[in-house]
Amino acid sequence: MKKRLLIVDDEPSIQLILEHYFSSAYEVILHANGQEAIEWLQQENTPDAIIADYTMPVMDGLDFIKQVRASPRHLHIPLVMLSGKDETSIKIKCLKQGADDYVVKPFNPEELELRIKKLLARVKI
Repeated sequence: MKKRLLIVDDEPSIQLILEHYFSSAYEVILHANGQEAIEWLQQENTPDAIIADYTMPVMDGLDFIKQVRASPRHLHIPLVMLSGKDETSIKIKCLKQGADDYVVKPFNPEELELRIKKLLARVKI
């Protein structure tokens, strides 16, 4: 059975790239903003890992991390932030809030996959 990968990004091109790259190894679930993804998670859905954009409409990445980490059920799910923002202060905020990693756009999908695999190897879900 494939592991589930939740991708939260408002850019259709990024969704398309990630879905194309990860769909052979993962069941990919796409949401365009943090609020949609939180609603999906609240319906008893549990992904094995999450990739979320930092800059999104409705609920930004930082608020999304807070919401995910507020639930004991989702506390240990590997969460990687994906962002066009390369400022150290933003990276630190995300990591302090509970993100496990932070990858800057443009990104290499293979590197992102390796980071997710390493996180999954360390977490028993």
